[in-house]
Amino acid sequence: MRRKKWLITKGDKELASYASEQLNIDPLAALILSSRGLNSAEELETFFDKNSPMTVDPFSIRDMDRAAARINRALDNFEMICVYGDYDADGVTATALLYSFLESRGANVTRYIPDRINEGYGLNNDAIDKLKERGVKLIVTVDNGATAIDEVAHAYEAGLEVVVTDHHKVGDTLPECAAVVDPQRSDCTCPFKEMAGVGVAFKLACAIEGDSYDEILEEYGELVAIGTIGDVVSLTGENRVMVRRGINAINEHPGIGVSALIQAAGIGDRYITSSSVAFTLCPRINAAGRMGSADIALELLLCDDPETAGDIAQRINTMNYERQTTENGIFVKAVSLMEENPDILNKRIIVVDGEDWNQGVIGIVAAKLTEKYGRPSVVISRSGDEAKGSCRSIPGFSIYEAIDSVSDILTHYGGHTLAAGIGLKSSDIDLFRKRINEYAADKEMPFAVQRIDCKLQLGSVNVSILSSLEGLEPFGADNPQPVFGLFGVTIEDINGIAEGGKHIRLLVSKNGSRLTAVYFNMPQRRFPFEKGDVVDLAVNLEKNVYNDELRVSTVIRGIRPSVTDETKVLENISLYGRFSGNEKITPSQAAKLMPGRDIQSLVYKSVKANPVKDGFCEMLCVRMGDDGENLGRYMTAVDSMLEAGVLACDDDGRLFAPQYSGKANLDESPTMKKLRAFSV
Repeated sequence: MRRKKWLITKGDKELASYASEQLNIDPLAALILSSRGLNSAEELETFFDKNSPMTVDPFSIRDMDRAAARINRALDNFEMICVYGDYDADGVTATALLYSFLESRGANVTRYIPDRINEGYGLNNDAIDKLKERGVKLIVTVDNGATAIDEVAHAYEAGLEVVVTDHHKVGDTLPECAAVVDPQRSDCTCPFKEMAGVGVAFKLACAIEGDSYDEILEEYGELVAIGTIGDVVSLTGENRVMVRRGINAINEHPGIGVSALIQAAGIGDRYITSSSVAFTLCPRINAAGRMGSADIALELLLCDDPETAGDIAQRINTMNYERQTTENGIFVKAVSLMEENPDILNKRIIVVDGEDWNQGVIGIVAAKLTEKYGRPSVVISRSGDEAKGSCRSIPGFSIYEAIDSVSDILTHYGGHTLAAGIGLKSSDIDLFRKRINEYAADKEMPFAVQRIDCKLQLGSVNVSILSSLEGLEPFGADNPQPVFGLFGVTIEDINGIAEGGKHIRLLVSKNGSRLTAVYFNMPQRRFPFEKGDVVDLAVNLEKNVYNDELRVSTVIRGIRPSVTDETKVLENISLYGRFSGNEKITPSQAAKLMPGRDIQSLVYKSVKANPVKDGFCEMLCVRMGDDGENLGRYMTAVDSMLEAGVLACDDDGRLFAPQYSGKANLDESPTMKKLRAFSV
């Protein structure tokens, strides 16, 4: 079981009270927002204003005037324009938006999305040559192009002009073209720089039109919402305004393609929220690009025939199922490879590779490994001599800076703080693993964080809280669904639910109040706690309508023992991680990990009497009345006994004492020898 650092934030109660009395804003919602940095009544009022206008002038984005002028000239002269997009949800919706807009204005327009596997991200010379043969005179990129210096130069050599619209970070040199519209440019004074690619495409449409911004958002709001949510950009400021209106459009008058996708996904009877978009619609749009061609998703969004749209949506649904199956298969293989090889598992940055793993899903697998182990992860697919990888990280550690430090052994790379992509020779994978971990060894590796927005008593969980939370929608990056802390609750019952006990339902109590909570994707066989344990829960509170009755669903997002000291536990885990990863530690640090015979005996007796599920050694602290001071010693004691065969671990990570008739000399185990070597 992965351990997170719990961060319990504090809101401004006085501000929340003022907002309630003077602005008629729900006090709980105001308290949560104040804990997230909204520290004035004006900011709160703007946040909750459902009629907030868009405030970012399209022409405040550098080069927007040049881009609009060049495209308007192409419209006037009926030049063939190609909207050149990307294969993810942001790129597909941006392509659909700008293509539809230009077509409605009478443009001679076509569109192009490169193949993820065969062409990769962004402009490429072969595609440019094909577009020239088709008669294209002007390429307008969406969600890409800001770093395509050589490719843009190739386009100009071929006689084509280029307008770049993008939202990714740019380098010191920009492509030489008609315009580079990217809020991330250092010389751009746009007051809001967090727009997705589809947001920039929308602003371009507004600039071309010249006015009627609200009407254009009304027409294309659903695309802006889907792409913005799908790209996980900040849902604050201008993005919040655009997404909120887009969500309304999806619920009130969805387009034919979006409506078909909603029906195919089986959520046609529900109110569509940002969560519905993020976890149901976006994965399906992305699945087309991952498992086949993003053109299928683009065709759906542009479709004007309900029957045809229904057929396409069902095809995409099938592709999404194939994506899930492929992704899960690679994830299982990756976990197996890691757990069979401690040199991979125990490193600060996980680097795992396989032959011909589907490149369309390895990014999702990397994200799942990071979630499971709480560390940055790189998943690499080898194909002969060449390899490509996807990287994911945790807040506080820049995976982009890490791969930049080893760029001399990469054939290409790009990305940002939390996600990146790389290319390298298959023969250099081991060297890459070694050097990127050498880089990480010099950094303070943060823990993944479990944020708590507000503490609650069990008796306070009721349907009235749901109305308090509605005003906080839409949820997403920088405005996540609130997480509440239920502290010091006692587990009264544990029951597996769904086929094979894939999930569990807990009954917890405190001070006479009781509550049931669901923990998804936590099999009962791996759940390390037992009836009677006192725990802290991090939960979301969600709306559940059953038999026309509104209820609160409590969904567990995190759990920890109430009786251990957070600081001591995390310090011990961090120190143990350095030791198990073969990093150098001092004699005093080795002493903090050295288990004496008394601790070895206590650990053995405890595990023999009651196996430890999921390898969660913090439960040994709970059983022994230890606040976490000796957690590192318990973990090295377990390692030494596993090496000696005194303890064993099954496929579910269950730690137990098998039948053992011999006499083990634990002092001669590799772990104890290594500790003694560091002790001198």
